[in-house]
Amino acid sequence: MIPRRTVEEILDASKIEEVVGDFVTLKRRGANLIACCPFHNEKTPSFYVSPAKGIYKCFGCGKSGTAVGFVMEHENLSYSEALKYLAKKYHIEVVEKEETAEEIAQRQHSESLLLVSEFAEKFFRDQLQTPEGRIGYAYFKSRGLEDETIAKFGLGWAPNSRNALQTAARAAGFKEEYLVDSGLCFRTDDGRVMDRFYDRVAFPIHNIAGRVIAFGCRTLKSDKSIAKYINSPETEIYLKRHTLYGMYQAKNEVHKQDKFILVEGYLDVISMHQLGICNVAASSGTSLTVEQVRLIKRYTDNVTIIYDGDSAGIHAALRGIGLVLEGGLNVKVVLLPDGDDPDSFSRKHSRQEVEDFIKAHEQDFIAFKTDLLLEEAAGDPIKKAGLINDIADTISLIPDPVKRSVYVQMASVRLGVEESLLLNRIKHTRAKALEDKRRESERAAQAAAEASGAADSRQADWNEGWEAPAVQESPWYEAVSAPQDSLVSNREMAPCERELLTFVLRDGRKPLEFDKDSEFYDPDKTATVAEFIDASLYEDGAVFVNESYYQTYEKYMELYGQHLAQDQISVRLLSDENPVIRAVAKDILEEKHQLTVKKFEAALTNESTILTIFVPKALLTFNLARMNYEINRLSASLRGAEPDQAESLLMQITEITKLRNKLTIKLGRV
Repeated sequence: MIPRRTVEEILDASKIEEVVGDFVTLKRRGANLIACCPFHNEKTPSFYVSPAKGIYKCFGCGKSGTAVGFVMEHENLSYSEALKYLAKKYHIEVVEKEETAEEIAQRQHSESLLLVSEFAEKFFRDQLQTPEGRIGYAYFKSRGLEDETIAKFGLGWAPNSRNALQTAARAAGFKEEYLVDSGLCFRTDDGRVMDRFYDRVAFPIHNIAGRVIAFGCRTLKSDKSIAKYINSPETEIYLKRHTLYGMYQAKNEVHKQDKFILVEGYLDVISMHQLGICNVAASSGTSLTVEQVRLIKRYTDNVTIIYDGDSAGIHAALRGIGLVLEGGLNVKVVLLPDGDDPDSFSRKHSRQEVEDFIKAHEQDFIAFKTDLLLEEAAGDPIKKAGLINDIADTISLIPDPVKRSVYVQMASVRLGVEESLLLNRIKHTRAKALEDKRRESERAAQAAAEASGAADSRQADWNEGWEAPAVQESPWYEAVSAPQDSLVSNREMAPCERELLTFVLRDGRKPLEFDKDSEFYDPDKTATVAEFIDASLYEDGAVFVNESYYQTYEKYMELYGQHLAQDQISVRLLSDENPVIRAVAKDILEEKHQLTVKKFEAALTNESTILTIFVPKALLTFNLARMNYEINRLSASLRGAEPDQAESLLMQITEITKLRNKLTIKLGRV
């Protein structure tokens, strides 16, 4: 994990115009800079960069964010990877948080497994040039693969000997434990170590960064008693549910085309790539996992799944799509002609023919499922009733309410039923699903609170000597100044941090439409609540003191940068793998915080107006608390300081006090 101070240094150094300027040509327009958007094709510039606010916004495609968000979006990087990219650009040394001896040993062990896996990939690849390995090379050529394609995917041959790989690896200095722990070898009951892969062609599996993490190996024998494929077991570097075969080779094209094509097998992927259709990868299984859906969503929201055209392929199209829809992806289905799979179909046709076929035969998944089940239920009212519920339950998985509404209208026409029937079923199904998730979140939050309670006592010394800042309670949410004690380490900063986080988690995607006479009015763009708060924090070089709020805020902004809807982000936060984030999200998103705006009803006409008043006020309150926080810190340092240090500290305290007094007056005016 990158230390918070290093993150602050990176964010302070990163200038949005310099970061974006590395990728596009910017031209000055008033206080802003403009360009043609790098994320979609356009001839008239609609991409704006605001150096003063440190953000970018495209009014054509809607993409927006900070320097970190731009790098994440443009280079397909995670948040931490983007920070490291910016650190390298601005020559900032990134030293990850101090690791324990166990963590260092674990990291070194994982790196050793990656190194031995990469050694195995090169060993298998080199074996293709040996007399024995020419068998494997001939097989690849018989499948129509060119040398360039064989090299691109690192295909190879595992020799017939049961100890060929381990002998070569040991000679190269790799320990036996790494060969076993990586899954390349296994230990027999009598203690011998044997190669797992032998007498087979080898397909290396890469992670998204291009490191070899596993293998799938195919026999060339026709003996039915021999398993056709042997795959690596799951290890600390290879989790099948997190991996898509070929995604490393496909990710750039997926992002470029804003479309991902899912197939089933290794050769399906390889043949389509060789044909020039490179936005293709395989799940190597019958359905996608939650982790694989998240991986795809990093690059696109649009998925086309290609199935074999036989009966098994048609019914496979009905299974395992729930997670894809629930993840907010747009799913289409293509059925190939009976007897074909993507590999054989690609070898029979040109690239243009395959692309034309996909385009002509793509069907929206829900429409496809509706028509298929209608055909099967023809004339049977009981089956049709079950079909109606099935389709409604499928639509209920879609997080976007607008999309759900469109699908309800479509299904109503196709099924010949009233929309209200479908809507009632959807409402019931979603309510049940939300209740199940709520109960799960409560259990997780309770576990997190118990764990955090023990850790909280260890933070007592950290808080010693701090005075409570002059923070006013917000009229926006009740109990905003009473966060769960188990979730915070600094109770003085917690109320104002929680208030900002509440606005972000509950209203982050709502626009802030300031009046023209407001100091925050910008004629060129309308920022959302999240963008406004994020830009303000960035401009002030501020981060949350309470780690639980900091983590939750950073996670929200990471998801926001992936263009998820607000309700999608809420579900992700409530289901996050980090129990602290789950607990904070549950505490803030629960409906116990009721609006208390009766005294403002006469003056304020709508929720948007309320937001334009209280979001800036919450930021002012936060900055006032930060200044009190800093004055207290400097005052504590003043005690016992040397005379020359004391003079410098007094000057800093005086300057901050002046700013605090001005801010207090401004807050009073608001």
